[in-house]
Amino acid sequence: MGLPVGLGYFSVSFGFGAMAVSQGIRALDATLISAVNLTSAGQFAGLTLIVAMGSLWEMVMTQIVINSRYSLMSLALAQRMGQRIGFLPRLLIAFFNTDEIFALAMADPEPLTVPYLLGLGLLPFLGWTGGTLAGGLAGSALPADIRAALGVMLYGMFIAIVIPPAKQEKAVLVTVILALICSCVFHWADGLKTVSVGVSIVICTVAAAGAAAICFPVEPEEES
Repeated sequence: MGLPVGLGYFSVSFGFGAMAVSQGIRALDATLISAVNLTSAGQFAGLTLIVAMGSLWEMVMTQIVINSRYSLMSLALAQRMGQRIGFLPRLLIAFFNTDEIFALAMADPEPLTVPYLLGLGLLPFLGWTGGTLAGGLAGSALPADIRAALGVMLYGMFIAIVIPPAKQEKAVLVTVILALICSCVFHWADGLKTVSVGVSIVICTVAAAGAAAICFPVEPEEES
C-alpha cells in the first residue's frame, strides 16, 4: 500500500531537491533535510527561511505551527493499535506518520500493528529521500532555465493540491483566501514589509486557521 504513496512522494521531493540546489544548497544536504524531516510543507517553508537567512527561533515556530497536526494524527493512530507499543517503535511510527500514511492506516478496519505501520511508511520514506537526491543531482546539472521551470512547477503543484478541496468545502476556500490576503498585506504594506519571513508565515497561518475555526466550527461526533 505504501508503493503509490512512495511514487507520489518521489515526484514532489524531486522538485524540492531541484529547488534547494537552485538556492545554493548542496544535493546531499537537501537529501539529509528530507531524510530527517519527511514533511513537504515544513521543508518548503524551512527552505524559504534558510534562503531569507531567518533566525533559528523563526524556524522553530514555523515548524511547530505547520507540523502540529502530526501530534494529533499520532495520537489517533495510537488509539487504533491492537497491541502495546514500545518506545522505539512509537518514535518510528510517529516519524513515518504523514497525511497520506495516516489516511491509509485509519482506513484499515483491522487493528493496526507495528510491522504494518512500519512497512506502510518505509516506501514513502525511500521515495521522499530518493526523489530529493535525484532532484538535487538533476538540478545541479540542468540549465538555469529548466531549474527555473521546476520552481514554477512546484507552485502549480501546490495550487493543484488546494483547488479541489477548496471547490468542495467552503471552509477550505475561506481559509485559503484569508491566508492569501494576509500574505499580501505583509508583502505590500509599508509598515509590515520589514517583518521577517518566518514571523509572517506563522502569523498568516495562525490567523487564517483561527478565523476559519471560529467561522466554521466542527460539531463533535455523537458517541455510538
